Amino acid sequence: MTKSIDKPTIYVTRRWPEQAEAALYQHFAPTFNMTDEAISQATLVDVLTAYEGIASWSSDRIDAGVIAAASGGRAKIIANFGVGVDHIDVAAARAAGIAVTNTPGVLTDATADLTMTLMLMTMRRAGDGERLLRAGQWRGGKPTQMMGRSLQGKTLGIIGMGRIAQAVARRAALGFDMEVVFWNRSPVTTITGYNARQLDDVDSVCAAADILSLHCAATPDTRHILNADRLALMRPDAMIINTARGDVIDEKALIAALVDGRIGGAGLDVFQGEPHIDPALLAAPHTVFLPHMGSTTREARTAMGMKAVDNLVAFFAGKPVLDPAP
Repeated sequence: MTKSIDKPTIYVTRRWPEQAEAALYQHFAPTFNMTDEAISQATLVDVLTAYEGIASWSSDRIDAGVIAAASGGRAKIIANFGVGVDHIDVAAARAAGIAVTNTPGVLTDATADLTMTLMLMTMRRAGDGERLLRAGQWRGGKPTQMMGRSLQGKTLGIIGMGRIAQAVARRAALGFDMEVVFWNRSPVTTITGYNARQLDDVDSVCAAADILSLHCAATPDTRHILNADRLALMRPDAMIINTARGDVIDEKALIAALVDGRIGGAGLDVFQGEPHIDPALLAAPHTVFLPHMGSTTREARTAMGMKAVDNLVAFFAGKPVLDPAP
């Protein structure tokens, strides 16, 4: 494994945009996973043992077992390329003297834009229409064929009102004249420029929403926050959008609701157990699926890399990191 006498050694588990990789080379001695594919937990143990830092990705499961197996290793920081750190046991890392950072803020607009993309695709049945066309089954337009629904004036329900959710709400309210209601675990006082109402509980948001968009972090408290009971509260033509994390939805319950026609449809960018996806979910009607593309713009991904570099630079300079993981 590559080492350097002059610069801290960093293992990067995925390739980064060119500008961000160049910044890494400027300050560090990086080694990249040139396969750009998922690496095993055994390899993660080796990396934490041999390198002074690791730049991780969302599919790198750095759990307590990996951290314990690398005990006494060289790694002192995990700089995550992304906001979510549910794939890292942050408490175990800190207990082992390993700092954990993330990249908040810079992917807000990209993820909000993709959320709106999924809303439009589900409401206008774009996925159904494309599948019909690709299957060679389109025989020309009909007055009632593929009738979707407008976003104009609909009620958007939001679960978790952080940066990304507020960017979505602003787009929905100002661009589509949507009413916005939301639940957040604490009061939100930062909303400006549009109207949004904070409701007392998740159930109330589910019952009110024409479109329900999930933006809460993945924690033990939010696992399956959208479950069978809450799906039953929703309108039969309501749409569900998820650009947060797969674990916040009980997929089995969602599949049953979609198949039985108890929910209008779903647009998902994240999945439980990804990249493996339940075949029953893929076969469910009135759905649009994307391969975890929320922050996948050139601008956002470059900014994420630069923020990860800034955290690494601060750490190895003996300064407080800019973005400690929550």
